[in-house]
Formats: sequence, C-alpha cells, structure tokens
Amino acid sequence: MTSNVILIEYYTLESCHLLRTSVIADACGDQKMSDVQIFDPPHRVPLTKTKSIRKRLQEQGVRLLFTDPALKYEPYRSLAMSAIEPIDNYADTTYYGPITVGTPPQSFGVLFDTGSANLWVDSIYCNTQACNSHTKFNPQSSSTFTSTNQTFYLPYGAGSLDGVFGYDTVNVGGIVITNQEVGLSTNEPGQNFVVAPFDGILGLSYPSISAGGETPVMDNMMQQNLLQADLFAFYLTGYCSQQGSEVAFGGVDNSKYQGQIYWTAVTAETYWQIAINGFLTLFINNQATGWCSQGCQAIVDTGTSQLTCPQQYLGYLMQSIGAQADQYGGYYVDCSEVSNLPTLSFTIGGVNLPLPPSAYISMVSSNGQPLWILGDVFLRQYYSVYDRANNQVGFATAA
Repeated sequence: MTSNVILIEYYTLESCHLLRTSVIADACGDQKMSDVQIFDPPHRVPLTKTKSIRKRLQEQGVRLLFTDPALKYEPYRSLAMSAIEPIDNYADTTYYGPITVGTPPQSFGVLFDTGSANLWVDSIYCNTQACNSHTKFNPQSSSTFTSTNQTFYLPYGAGSLDGVFGYDTVNVGGIVITNQEVGLSTNEPGQNFVVAPFDGILGLSYPSISAGGETPVMDNMMQQNLLQADLFAFYLTGYCSQQGSEVAFGGVDNSKYQGQIYWTAVTAETYWQIAINGFLTLFINNQATGWCSQGCQAIVDTGTSQLTCPQQYLGYLMQSIGAQADQYGGYYVDCSEVSNLPTLSFTIGGVNLPLPPSAYISMVSSNGQPLWILGDVFLRQYYSVYDRANNQVGFATAA
C-alpha cells in the first residue's frame, strides 16, 4: 500500500490560541443529548503533554519517514487472533499518564490510546537500548503475576516489538483490575522507543481488535463492575501547557467543557469509528469543497497528534495552502506565510468547526475509502467521551 503523507510545520514558538467552537451534531445531522446518565468521574489519570518521538529524534538530527497511518487500523480485522498489533503511527504521540502493575505495585507511564486495544509495558525480559532506557516490569517481584506461553509481535517501521503475555493486577487512576492481561516486551529494536517518553501503551478500543483475543483494560473494568458508568473521557490541554490534561473513567468532568455533550453513534465496534454521512463539508477560504457529500468515516484516536486527510483530497488541499513536498514524505510551508494559510472548517449538521492554521501544524493522508482520523489536533478543541454502554462518542466544546 502506498500513500502520500504530509507534515506541515513552521519553526516558530507554538501558538497559545485555544479554539472555541460550537457543538457537534449526531450522525443523522440532528443535534441531541444522549439519554446516558452522567456521573462525576471518581477516577482520573493526569496526562502529561510532551514532545513526540518524531520531534525528539528530529532534535537529534534524525528525520523519520512518514508511513501510511491507515496501517495502524486496517490489519486488525485479520490479525487480531494471531497476537499481531501494528504500531506504525506512535511517532506522533504526545500525551501519557501513570498506571501501576503488580503486587506490590510497579509504576509506569503509558500512552492511553483509543486506536488500539492491548496493554503492554517494558519488562526485564528485554535488554535492548529502548527497554534499558525505560522502567521495566519485573514479574518475579509481583505476588499476583501469572505467566503464559502466548507471545505477541508488534511490527513497526523497519523493526518490531516482541513480547509475551501475562496476567496481573493493574491500577488505573485508583481502579484496581485483577487478572488483567499485560504484554511484557522481550525485544524492542530501533530508535523510536529509545526516545519515547512512555514505558508502554494502554489500548482503549474494542476487544474485537485485541491482539491475541485478550480482554482489554476497559472491558475488564466493565466485567468486574468497577465503574459507575461504562465510559471514559479525555481532556487534552493545548500547546501552552504540559499539565492539566486527563483521562477520566466512569464519568465526565463538567468543569472541562462548555454547554452540552452531543453524541454520534459508533459505526463499527473495532476502533472508535464514527460516520459522517452526508453532513460534512470542508470549506477552504469560504469555498465549499463538497468533500464527504457522499459520506465519510472518521476514527477518533488519542494515540496520534495528527489530523489525517483522505488521499483523494490531498492534492487540492496542498495546492490550496501552497505547501511544497520534501524528501521525507512531508510537505512544508514558509514560516512567513503561516498567518496567511486558510482556515479549514468542517461542517457537521449545519455547525462549522474551524481549525485555524495554528491548529493544523501537522497532517497525514490515508488510502482507501474517505477516512478522517481525528487526533490530538482535533481533540484539543473538544472534550471527548467514549460510551461503551451505548456505543457512541460524545463531543463538547472544551473549557
């Protein structure tokens, strides 16, 4: 599979502007409140915003090629039972938070990722540079650990991550989950994870895409009746603050958003995928493009900082903003022209959701059917709620 991938960057101080826009409509184009009962979340995990792997390597003089972001999503349907989990797009992650594994607890920083379903951490079984530069789980020091013989393999870039599954007690924001599947890394080649700020990944997608068919963390929370409501919510701060972001389990924080929460149905219980059928139009310089007039899909993914654009729209978009291609699969614009770049405005149910140039610093494109991936570029603007009980995603303007 091939694709054009773009990165739009300018090397000035990052903008402190936080976009405030209207609410999002449901999948039928009608704005509505869900009947879901909302609880104040008793369990919160603070998230730290940091430089991405791509940015850290770039500061060391290493430029990563851009891979097709769709590789993160497409193979799951056929590979879930074989314990293979693609992790191609984690070069652009920026938020992570603490959990503990084992008894007594061992602490780790993990990426909370709505674009995958498994939990894995670095372990003492791995002695590569990537593992040695991070906190490693020692199962021999945990009285509640149970080993298995099932291995997993996570391909990425030019290398791969190998590991073995085990079961142990996991604490997420005060929620104590027993007998939780945990992947323990045994081999992490390459440089990507050497500079990663996190020690592992905690997937929050549906169990249908779980490598090895293992039960995800959220599903175990639900099965063990650990939540007031079977949902979780993300609040991501903007460029100016490294602190203040959080993921909350079992409820939503009313102080983190303005107005009401509006919902759209999940269209496939794999990723947090939503339909934008017939009511999304993109405007560039106040000119309607007609994109998605026949319907598009979108994946809401906290595991990437990118906003992903369907390939068939890429050429026109790049021409519209005057971007130039480079040798790494990226596109660049002149720093002096940033203020003159157009605002990209998504229209959903008659509501315009603008993204100014200061917000869409980076984008990528995907192959296949029209697919937008709404990463942190979008999610910093909205408080997002992921409702497993009713299989829907809610958005409200971030406070």
